[in-house]
Amino acid sequence: MDRTTQLTIRRTGTTAPARTSGSPAPPGSHEITHSGAHVYDPDRPTGSLHLRAARVLEGNWTGTSTVPSHGLYPHQWSWDSAFIAIGLRHLSPLRAQTELETLLGAQWGDGRIPHIVFNPSVPLDAYFPSPDFWRSSTAGRAAGAPRTVQTSGIVQPPVHALAAWLVHQADPGLSRSRSFLSRMYPRLAAWHRYLLHRRDLGGGGLASVVHPWEQGMDNSPCWDAPLSRVTPAAPRSFRRADLDHGSAEDRPTDLDYGRYVRLATDYRDGGYADGAGEFAVEDPAFNALLIASEHALAAIAQELGAAGTARHARAERLTAALVERLWDPAEGMFFCRDVYGGDGGDGESYGGDGYGGDARDGDESGALGSDRRSPESGALASERRSSESGAHGSERGSRSGALAPEQRSTESSAHASDRRSRQSGAHTSEQRSRTGALIPERSVAGLLPLILPALPRDIAATLVRTAGGPHFGLGGVARLAPSYDLTGHAFDPHRYWRGPAWFNTNWLLERGLRLHGEHGRAEELRAAVLETADTSGFAEYVDPYTGEACGALGFSWTAALTLDLLHEPARADQADRVDQSTHVVSHPRYRAFDSVHGTPPHTSHASHTTHTPHTPHSSFETGAKGGDRG
Repeated sequence: MDRTTQLTIRRTGTTAPARTSGSPAPPGSHEITHSGAHVYDPDRPTGSLHLRAARVLEGNWTGTSTVPSHGLYPHQWSWDSAFIAIGLRHLSPLRAQTELETLLGAQWGDGRIPHIVFNPSVPLDAYFPSPDFWRSSTAGRAAGAPRTVQTSGIVQPPVHALAAWLVHQADPGLSRSRSFLSRMYPRLAAWHRYLLHRRDLGGGGLASVVHPWEQGMDNSPCWDAPLSRVTPAAPRSFRRADLDHGSAEDRPTDLDYGRYVRLATDYRDGGYADGAGEFAVEDPAFNALLIASEHALAAIAQELGAAGTARHARAERLTAALVERLWDPAEGMFFCRDVYGGDGGDGESYGGDGYGGDARDGDESGALGSDRRSPESGALASERRSSESGAHGSERGSRSGALAPEQRSTESSAHASDRRSRQSGAHTSEQRSRTGALIPERSVAGLLPLILPALPRDIAATLVRTAGGPHFGLGGVARLAPSYDLTGHAFDPHRYWRGPAWFNTNWLLERGLRLHGEHGRAEELRAAVLETADTSGFAEYVDPYTGEACGALGFSWTAALTLDLLHEPARADQADRVDQSTHVVSHPRYRAFDSVHGTPPHTSHASHTTHTPHTPHSSFETGAKGGDRG
């Protein structure tokens, strides 16, 4: 038995790779029943999809985090680690917690979670832009960049609170014994504050990305028009390390790359202050993930003994803003909004060449006062000090019933702090209210708000029809949902984010379909994702028609999300797997994984003799690289 096999075993009368009761046996394995529990046949475990996915994650593990792939992406990436943790929780909740702890340990003082945490042992020329390009500890000093670790200065989609909540659910006893959520919550809350305030560049309540790499779908045609305003950096000023590992035909062009570098250089030279650049886009997927993570933060607050009501209310308000600003009923999907684009009129069309390049009416330089505190300084204690009856009385009016005095919201003081932040400096005279213009490009990002529980039913139904229509072909001509419109002028089935299908976006679509009752379509997509991950060698991305592997092989989030989909039918049984109010030790199979692979032993960071009884949470939770990547 090899090391990875041992990692995934448990004992249920016979030795077998771990699987939750009720989930299907992986392809290539023989399922048997022993003592009423389904297990894998121990005689033939080595070829199972589950085991091969585990081997990918083991091979990409560095000791404290997981690289997307050793050759092309040799550092830690932000949203990769969130997706990786979601899969790792099925192998080792401890390692999944460590993944997120390592990432958030590099958080900046203003709350941002950088999109890359650099490994100092990797040579500078192995990846560009490298640490000496970002100069985080010096250029980012005013924004609170850490001094002991080098990072990038931009961000990636906020999947982290969702990941933290799902990781907690995998082993609540271990999570509580290590104070995992109580340590993560203040950092995650600071991260959301940063996005909701410092990045509300359009003034409509949604977060803007200030670089294509931040949205994660780096080379999407959605960025072509706003990037056309940017003067590219000179080709001699940088060297593209990505072309050492991938075909130029599948990668962004030199012209696009020059514009990426120019945006990043200007952002760095401006001290990573938000609002002064030439690029600001409200993206539906980025904001949908932020909203989903707000729901997850509410669940975390409830687990820690607070109400979480205000966070749910905020998520609902953000959902309404998403619909108001980014939904196009005529096209049946969400679109990106170029905050600085349009003709200066109603903002719904492009005038002339489409981009007037109007001057900004003020920048948002300087960190917000409250956000410059250490992310750990608030914790839940400070958020318990005021109830929703003050700052959020009007919000509560739309909800049935009044909160009892003891049901204090963890969010109220955070909102008060947020309000003070808006009034202190950056968000007084400088807060813009820009309409901008919708970008008429159909991206898979426009389907991903399906993951939201409060999405109006008619919009959810329309998104499902659009996903199965000619532009995305899901369940029809396309094996997996492409990253860009199959009929679009810029479609290319192999070029980075301009047509290929990605496993993380299809995982999100599957989750959204299931959440909105489309179980048959969700199951079809789940089966297609698993089959394609298997036949492609856990590829970074694939041809949406054929499933042909593209990019790096043995890609971490592909393997991790494969594991999650293999376990998916057990989601509804999570409460049965662990007594969430009493158990404080992890499952035997997790201990086997951790001990074999050298993961640090389970240590308690706080005494947990009593626990808050489990409270039912939102419907969202129970439903459940960008290649340049900067």
